[in-house]
Amino acid sequence: MKLLKTDLKNNVLQSMINLMDTNRAELLSANKKDLEAFSKDDQAMYDRLIVDDKKIDSMITSVREVMQQEDPIGQTISHRVLDDGLEITNKTAPFGTIMIIYESRPDVTIEAAVLAFKANNKIFLKGGKEAIHSNKILVDFWHRALNENGLDNSYIQLLTLNRQETQDFLKNPSEKLDLIVPRGGERLIQFVKEHARCAVLVSGRGNNFLFVDKTADWDKTIKVILNAKTDKISACNALDKILIAKDVPDYEAKLKDLEAILKAKGVELLVDSETQKILKDEPIIPNDDVWHEEFLALKCCIGTVDSLDDAIEKINIYSGGHSATIMTNSKEKAIQFMENVDCAAVYQNASTRFTDGGKMGVGAELAISTDKLHHRGPLGLKELVTNKYYIFGDGHIRE
Repeated sequence: MKLLKTDLKNNVLQSMINLMDTNRAELLSANKKDLEAFSKDDQAMYDRLIVDDKKIDSMITSVREVMQQEDPIGQTISHRVLDDGLEITNKTAPFGTIMIIYESRPDVTIEAAVLAFKANNKIFLKGGKEAIHSNKILVDFWHRALNENGLDNSYIQLLTLNRQETQDFLKNPSEKLDLIVPRGGERLIQFVKEHARCAVLVSGRGNNFLFVDKTADWDKTIKVILNAKTDKISACNALDKILIAKDVPDYEAKLKDLEAILKAKGVELLVDSETQKILKDEPIIPNDDVWHEEFLALKCCIGTVDSLDDAIEKINIYSGGHSATIMTNSKEKAIQFMENVDCAAVYQNASTRFTDGGKMGVGAELAISTDKLHHRGPLGLKELVTNKYYIFGDGHIRE
């Protein structure tokens, strides 16, 4: 694929900013159609679907931030000259063509496309049918921005396919796919892995854990739990599971305090058998499957563990590999937790809600990767590249 000059790419992004800003009414009208057609039974998905002026401002900010970032293509990773004079340079290069599959979030149509385009990739956007009107108008804006700068529509394309058509596309795409990013639940990820013919980078489930150590500051713990659990239930970085060390001072009183505070916020609780000895009115966690579950709702599990090692083991068995927090005033325990918990982001005394490209200084993100190759955590502009070796010789042969 032809490499585009940085100025040209940035001109497209500036055109997109102008189009979104001056055509707000058109976008809001399209989103209203999506909202009216959507059942509110799934509140988390409904929340993701909403576009208002604040969300449009956020989209514009995402595009502007990417526009201002350094072009990630052609950056030197390493350079060496061998003893025989052979010159070897490793540089960043585009993936080629990316496909992303996602549900109900029109802002992904902006963030995914802006990152892919600035990194000189083409992208297929397979958004959910619930956001079809919003996505169509946003991709129309993208096409106008491309055309205004002498580029065709092939860089950013919207796929409006049903399940069977998506399966057929994965098996026989209209052009070679180099990377697929499924953003969603286990069924979607397995579906893509089963049918894809190229690399798949998983943006997996959240199911994030918080462990309360005996040295934790209780007031800070409550503050962090409330933010992580109730600030935005539809986010993949929301909290689902709380583990409390049995040796926490005033263990019984603190459990009851936590119960009262969460219930006052409308959070449904499930507890393990040890915790239920104290929180007698709360239903017990019915089976192990619940420990694996990402709720995306005002719902939370509370469990009791005997030690830090027990907490680490439980998190590594059940979490989605996304984010985990330890509340402790012991730096030694924090480091032990952070080094041994197998998650993309690990925290001491902070909310899991910070696992976000913008909050972590990456800017716009394609997804939060829970894979280990080729990147883990927020997939920002610098992560949407691969590499290529440039070798310069003078008649060199290998003997």
